[in-house]
Amino acid sequence: MMTTGRVGAMVTVAAIGVGASSLTSGSVAADAPVASAEVSGASVTSGEVTAFAAGAGLDISGHARMVRTGDGKTLVSIHVKGLQPNTTYGSHVHASPCTVGEADGHYKFDPAGSAEPPNEIWLGPFTTNPAGVGNAHTRADATAGPTAVSVVVHAPDGSKIACSDLG
Repeated sequence: MMTTGRVGAMVTVAAIGVGASSLTSGSVAADAPVASAEVSGASVTSGEVTAFAAGAGLDISGHARMVRTGDGKTLVSIHVKGLQPNTTYGSHVHASPCTVGEADGHYKFDPAGSAEPPNEIWLGPFTTNPAGVGNAHTRADATAGPTAVSVVVHAPDGSKIACSDLG
């Protein structure tokens, strides 16, 4: 299930375990409280996390969300269950849907630019808790373009194990 919306007045955006003033890369506890941030003129896209072939042995589920704020920022969060416990994963915004070449490459604000932040949107690395639950979030100080369409979770070896289309 995916949701999308364009909001003209005011929307409340839930950020898993994150205060409105602290949306930067990192991980949060699975039982962290949900906080809200008021965002005016935001465009919100989200989707469910599913496993790629490399993650087929895991019961992976979860969701990802991207908020393009009215003031020129991009907020991205992911919540994933079914990963290996106490393990560090990478996660990035990608430029293709999950079904196209396993989401192909990372989204870049400048396609000719560097393959790292601030030109890319990275959510982590994040480390799962003992139950295999991981959360990550980040804020980019620019508005992601229309080709920022998915969030991919990478295993410690770099392989793509899960993906969420942001539609």
